[in-house]
Amino acid sequence: MILKNKIEPEVNWQDIDTVLLDMDGTLLDKHFDDYFWEEYVPEVYAKQNKISIFTAEEELLAKYKEVEGHLQWTDLDFWSEQLDLDIEELKEEIKHMINVHPYVPEFLDYCRSMDKKIMLVTNAHPKTLKIKMAKTKLTDYFDEIICADEIGLAKEQDGFWEKLSEKYSFDKNRTLLADDNDAVLESGAKYGIKCLIFISKSSSMQPVVHSPKFPSIIFFKELMDGCSA
Repeated sequence: MILKNKIEPEVNWQDIDTVLLDMDGTLLDKHFDDYFWEEYVPEVYAKQNKISIFTAEEELLAKYKEVEGHLQWTDLDFWSEQLDLDIEELKEEIKHMINVHPYVPEFLDYCRSMDKKIMLVTNAHPKTLKIKMAKTKLTDYFDEIICADEIGLAKEQDGFWEKLSEKYSFDKNRTLLADDNDAVLESGAKYGIKCLIFISKSSSMQPVVHSPKFPSIIFFKELMDGCSA
């Protein structure tokens, strides 16, 4: 459902010490991931197995749904084994499609200028992270870069944020979390993270969809212009 009315964010940066940022759909254009899993992999899978693209899409969708919301969903080694494809190599083949969302470097500079601790927290597999950081050159912006694989849980799962906080100390009452996944924000809310921001346009090829539950932004520019300094 596309919501025309959005919940406006109210961020007082004096109350924020730590900024937790998702990668795919939040900092990076999710069009790459959508195209990769929904079009490119089915095409290769269909050719390899000598089946129609329609059959390939049906088979893969069923496999995807079985592990959605769990670490296997983003595990390149898992999918390479399941599909008998070199998923890492396939990502390398189309890495030219990886793009940073508008205003992301400016926002990261903005947070850095206020001496905020910036942490990239992603469900992406370490091999995917390596490919995307090499392409986008964003690595140096972050104080910490954490893959959910390191924590042992996906961000949506109960216990993730507690384990993250134990390993990488941050005060949930002075933390901002931005993500394009409502389930992740709900998990963060359950843990008690104070400031939660939903990214309404995760893909450049998809319409804006605001969250019915959380403050929403289309671009990070909104948190630089319309906030309390």
